Amino acid sequence: MKINKYVEDLRTKSAAELNDELVAAKKELFNLRFQNATNQLDNTSRIKEVRKNIARIQTILAQKAAQ
Repeated sequence: MKINKYVEDLRTKSAAELNDELVAAKKELFNLRFQNATNQLDNTSRIKEVRKNIARIQTILAQKAAQ
């Protein structure tokens, strides 16, 4: 249910807002990878979660572009 609410929230945003969110998610992923490489990351499952969120944002952007 938490994921569905996140996806519905993404669908209400404009393409510019989605692009901003995509950039922020990619920065977060970079920081998580950096922390993981230096053994500072406690919750490694967060990397997988952020990667999936990036894919969700890109999917919705593609759907909006196709319309």
